[in-house]
Amino acid sequence: MNHLMLKQQNPANFVHKNWQQQLAEAYNTIEDLCDFLNLSVTDLPVSVSASKRFALRVPRGFAACMEKGNPHDPLLRQVLPIEDELQFSQGFSDDPVGDLPASTQAGVIHKYHGRVLLINTGSCAINCRYCFRRNFPYADLQLSKQKQTAAIDYIKRDTSISEVIFSGGDPLLLSDSRLSQIFEQLDGIAHLKRIRIHSRLPIVLPARITDEFIALLTRSSKHIVMVTHCNHANELSADTIRASLALKKHEITLFNQAVLLKGVNDNAKILCELSETLFAQGIIPYYLHLLDKATGTGHFEVSKNEALALMQDIQALLPGYLVPKLVEEIAGTLSKQAIFTY
Repeated sequence: MNHLMLKQQNPANFVHKNWQQQLAEAYNTIEDLCDFLNLSVTDLPVSVSASKRFALRVPRGFAACMEKGNPHDPLLRQVLPIEDELQFSQGFSDDPVGDLPASTQAGVIHKYHGRVLLINTGSCAINCRYCFRRNFPYADLQLSKQKQTAAIDYIKRDTSISEVIFSGGDPLLLSDSRLSQIFEQLDGIAHLKRIRIHSRLPIVLPARITDEFIALLTRSSKHIVMVTHCNHANELSADTIRASLALKKHEITLFNQAVLLKGVNDNAKILCELSETLFAQGIIPYYLHLLDKATGTGHFEVSKNEALALMQDIQALLPGYLVPKLVEEIAGTLSKQAIFTY
């Protein structure tokens, strides 16, 4: 794909539907997705059992960014349930980053000094097969209306908290009215400086970035930071450019975090193209994560030594401000752990 001349990826009769309609029409069966991509299910290592454990869900706009007829497409690999997910991998677990021990009675995850995380919803617009929360007990910990009150009280009481992080699932699947209610409650907390939103929707369902949603953000008295999640430059279409530029126009700070994934982006040229393409549409390539070792994701793992070698190549090819920080998250530590090359 020529990322200097990005074309509209979505069919003409699809782009005019609102984001809720697009979400409702996402692919949710292996057969329908493969049929759209002109691929034979019998020629792929797909697993119905894996899709029952963790459902397939792919917005049509994201599928339109895939190369038809290519069973090795890097975007397809991120979403297609395959047999490898059923294999046991040593050291992998259902809670690889220690979210559960850091969860409070108020429904807040408080792992790091000065910032707390809210699990706003357990739903996503796309189910990424490498997801570190694919086995997360959302029913117990997501932010119900009752827990929302308790969470706000928790943040009010702890004056060391300067930043609240919206996570999930994907927090942008909440309605504007629900988000507005939470924002208004957070606005009343004087010691809170920033609200950070972690979302894949600006990439996989950019129609979610509406004028009304942006107006909601700009009404807040807090500094708004949006962290997108994009792993490959092919995910970036004309629609994602429009969404990110609309956010930048209203002074929303944009960062990206990617996950280093075998068979997707474990290549210096691919990672350099990702950084260049992100930056061209106003998004800073901030983090490159080693895989969080969640049960069912072992086939995506790239070793630390391989990652360090890739980073050395990237540093030789890109200016420093386009080189993401290589990090890993280790349960029980006080922050993400930076991995350095020398």
